[in-house]
Amino acid sequence: MSTDRLAGEAASAPEEAEPHPAVPAEPDGTGTPAPGGPGGPATAGTEPDHTPDDHSEPGGAGAPAGADRSDAGTAAAGQGGADDTEAPTAGTGGPHGGSADREQPPAGEADGSATEAGAHSGSGDRERAAATPGDGAGEKGRRSAAAEALAAAVRAVESGERSAASFFNDAPARRPAAPTPTAPAGPVRERPRTAAPAPAPAPVRPPSARPAPGPGGEIPGSGDVRQVLTAGGAPESLAGPVAETLGERAAETLREDPWQLLAVPGVRPDQADGFARALLGPACEPGDERRALALTGWLLERAALEGHTALESSTLRDALAKVSVPDPDEALRTAIAEGAVLVFQDALDAPPGARPQAADDEEAEQPVRVLLGLDRYALAEESLADALARMASTFVPPQDGEATADGPGAPEWESAAAAAPTASAAELIRTVAAHGLVTHSGGEAARDEPAALVAAARALGLRAYAAAHSEDGRRRLAASLSGAPGADPEAASAAVTVAGLLADAEGPGRDEEGALALDLLAVLDAPQLDVETAAMLVESLPDGARLVLSGDPGVLWSAGPGRVFADLVAARRCPQVVSRTPDPGPIGELVSGIGIGELNQVEAPGKEVVIVPVRDAGEAVHRTVQLVADSVPRAIGIPAEQTQVITPGHGGAAGTRALNAALKTRLNPGPGQFGGFDPGDRVAYTPAPGRTVPGTVVSADAEGLRLDCAGGPVVVPRTEVGELVRHGWALTAHQAAGARWPAAVVVLPGDATAGLTRAWIYTAFSRGERHLSVVHGAEGALPRAVAEIPFKERTTRLRALLQAQVPAGPTG
Repeated sequence: MSTDRLAGEAASAPEEAEPHPAVPAEPDGTGTPAPGGPGGPATAGTEPDHTPDDHSEPGGAGAPAGADRSDAGTAAAGQGGADDTEAPTAGTGGPHGGSADREQPPAGEADGSATEAGAHSGSGDRERAAATPGDGAGEKGRRSAAAEALAAAVRAVESGERSAASFFNDAPARRPAAPTPTAPAGPVRERPRTAAPAPAPAPVRPPSARPAPGPGGEIPGSGDVRQVLTAGGAPESLAGPVAETLGERAAETLREDPWQLLAVPGVRPDQADGFARALLGPACEPGDERRALALTGWLLERAALEGHTALESSTLRDALAKVSVPDPDEALRTAIAEGAVLVFQDALDAPPGARPQAADDEEAEQPVRVLLGLDRYALAEESLADALARMASTFVPPQDGEATADGPGAPEWESAAAAAPTASAAELIRTVAAHGLVTHSGGEAARDEPAALVAAARALGLRAYAAAHSEDGRRRLAASLSGAPGADPEAASAAVTVAGLLADAEGPGRDEEGALALDLLAVLDAPQLDVETAAMLVESLPDGARLVLSGDPGVLWSAGPGRVFADLVAARRCPQVVSRTPDPGPIGELVSGIGIGELNQVEAPGKEVVIVPVRDAGEAVHRTVQLVADSVPRAIGIPAEQTQVITPGHGGAAGTRALNAALKTRLNPGPGQFGGFDPGDRVAYTPAPGRTVPGTVVSADAEGLRLDCAGGPVVVPRTEVGELVRHGWALTAHQAAGARWPAAVVVLPGDATAGLTRAWIYTAFSRGERHLSVVHGAEGALPRAVAEIPFKERTTRLRALLQAQVPAGPTG
């Protein structure tokens, strides 16, 4: 490993201008002044730059665990609070300021004094403590997850109490029809359809479409909302987001319950309290039941943005106390009675060294933890668990005889395994031949193994496809498929993106029942699947199909809630194939060591790995610009447009905004003629939460900003540019996950060390294919994070649900 070899070369170059030039800022909001007077909330902005970029604690404010706040699709005017990094430094709580931020759940605690009476024992079961609309008042009933969810959803939608988009629907017995197509992240490729899509699309999770704007582009109801906001001292620029979030009766809703303002993305509790004080006057009290309900939902939504699908009851009670709810226990009882939250009891593993429970000891109590969650994520996890159980149970393994109309027989599969390029690929083929649900783990080099599986399955006559997280991953997957032994000429067309597959823009299309018309699906980058996307995907597969979830267990988890891949592996309810194929070269050796908690020196004779020590954030920005613009192109031969900068956060002196400003000044100076962007600017486009698509600005016109994203044209409407597009010379690790570049420059400023984890470092360091430069100002925090902080835990229920529903079997 070379230390400052390139830095020495860079230092000999002519000194550059100030690394923090004054260039037009990226459009983060409307810039509406924040009314800070008594009784009035500060401007509730989207705070698009807060991104905790790792598995953060519950209760923290921010975007989907590590994703750009704009990834979450937020839209509010103004900028509230200071800039944040994805990994805030110690002692900072982020922009939301609420004292509930960064509350760590006590390990294994199952204190449930406020909720135990309403919790139903047994892993994965739940009981509503209040009747849903249409039930008898105060009635309690124990239902299955699917029956309860479907009944509640139908009644609430028909009565108008909730929108269909607010529910995550469990699938009925019939396979779901094709989801309503949405614009894919990249270009739409033509592919042959083996079956026509279902005529009546009915997605598992209905997309939440924005209300159609009225005359002049204003969302209906905004005028009335504006009057209420003015009366409450809130900026009028919030009228559109409020009307979009709360619907046609938004003004009436706010008058009746001012704390419903918290439902608007980016609004903080102190802002909602100020708004309520202005509207209610002396009647506004901290113990108001409306306030408690709104804060309970807000805290659970914040937790979801940090990756949690539920919170322990003790954690949520503590968080409510920290936002000045006088009686958190009573607040939780009210939230449960109103149906605002659901109650669960999950069985806990026995502590190490504990005496096993005797089989005849019926009075012994199994330790449990009481969890509280929102129905959206509860239904998503339960739907996913049901779908995974269905994949495992409906699959019929091949017979020992020859191939039949139902598919190839065992001899054909064994012949395909014998022809596999590696022993790990052969093991994967043999395992998938006999099972409907399989996990596969490995690094970058191991991606060739599921490609070999798909190629072999296609050669056997099966409709086999492979899906990647990003367009870059799809391109690399297509290359692997084309080069796989025995691949057919159309093998590359079997590579799709998850988003394109779900939108019916890529892949095989749908059968007459709405299921994807395929026999085998291998999903690469599986750790990037959030629980809702995973549920939609698995619910879309037909009975009897084979599903392989493949990924690198060392990388960051999904930007959205859940830890699907990790929970499936931990549940040990399906065969697990672990690749023995190592990643090559000095970068592969370095990253492999990080994956087991070791930060090793590696030999890099070709300057594959270079460490550039810096003293402070200003020097980090300066050295980063030198590396990208001069040293790496000159010494390594990789041009600036093929080098990606990765840093822990958006805010701060060495966050993405500061780095992008300096890199734009050096690489593509210009006035920022369209919302801070110029033709030739590298950008990060966020078409949906958790998905970042690198692109380049081509031009701008009346329709919007025109981008080139992976060779496909994209037009971003003018009104959405500030929300969906930011400069992209520098990204966060979560934004970069699923993609690779010829060179990567990882910036580790000293003010971001509190958020470093092994998973973050592993992900960032593994983005470079041929070269990695580390601009290192983290000192001892880097080896400490690698050795001692694997990841930041998430509270989820999928593992317990799978263990309850899927019989234990061979795990490999």
